[in-house]
Amino acid sequence: MTDIQNPPTTSTVSIAVKRTPPVVRLLENYALPLLTILVYVFFCFFPLSAASFPTMNNLNVILGSNAVIALIAIAAIFPLVCNYFDFSLGANAVMTQVMTAGMMSVFGLPLWLSIVIALCLGTLVGVANGFFVTRLGMNPFVTTLGMSMLLAGLLSWFTGGATLVSGIDPALITFGSTRIAGIPLVFFITLLVGLIAWYFFSHTPFGRSLYAIGSNATAAKLVGLPVRRNVWWSFIVAGFIAGGAGVLQLSRVGSAAASDGGSLLFPALAAVFLGATAIRPGFFNVWGTIIGAVFVSVSVSGLALSGASGWASNVFNGAALLAAVALSTYLGRTKRQG
Repeated sequence: MTDIQNPPTTSTVSIAVKRTPPVVRLLENYALPLLTILVYVFFCFFPLSAASFPTMNNLNVILGSNAVIALIAIAAIFPLVCNYFDFSLGANAVMTQVMTAGMMSVFGLPLWLSIVIALCLGTLVGVANGFFVTRLGMNPFVTTLGMSMLLAGLLSWFTGGATLVSGIDPALITFGSTRIAGIPLVFFITLLVGLIAWYFFSHTPFGRSLYAIGSNATAAKLVGLPVRRNVWWSFIVAGFIAGGAGVLQLSRVGSAAASDGGSLLFPALAAVFLGATAIRPGFFNVWGTIIGAVFVSVSVSGLALSGASGWASNVFNGAALLAAVALSTYLGRTKRQG
């Protein structure tokens, strides 16, 4: 018989909560870093790659190329946390790479001004993408894909199909080849940008608002968040960071040629979705993304030094992207249901 004068309260009702064991949670969070280490060790001892893989020169190549991919991946996080894709980031990076070189070799401008103009152009691409998506209501997939094609066409016209090599300031190339303790300086630049982005997402109201928008845009709007404005800004920031990646790419390779940026975009997307399976599984996050970029770079380098054909990197990037999207989607759904 129920005691009417002393009804059950929340303090007397026990609710069974399913808790993940700490070991399982730790493995879930850090499986990708562990896998990256295991893959690196494997290629260090694999007979076909053992001679050249575990060298400082190869580490310099891995982390140097990883720096550019990781920067584009960090740029992609900003619209992705709002549930928007930006497929123009690779082409945007190529554009700033070509325009930085072109400002010096074609127009004879100084290095600093060439970089400023190129970064402004990269940011302007983000402004345009954000305007089309948030103000005109255009589909982000189609819009940014169209922007990527537009940029590739304009760059082909600007370069006339030629590779820009002459007239580039040697100081930029020296910067791109500088190492600190054997590690490329550009990799430390990427880590610095990653630290700023992590602080932005974790410790600022604006950064946390982007996650809220991605979780439920309608609810975010009801609590007073300026959803359209914040999403627009996410595209602008992404365009600026992608522009910086293009400048770093020029400093690394010392030349620039027109392309659609796919060789930069797809490894970056693979890194982003792989990153969503680590550190904070189910959520796009900066440190997981950087680890994902390192994993992609290590794997592709190991395959190449093992004698794999040129198509192997595309196959790996595609397979990694598919697996990462599937796993991150599953983890995200699990987190929301939990």
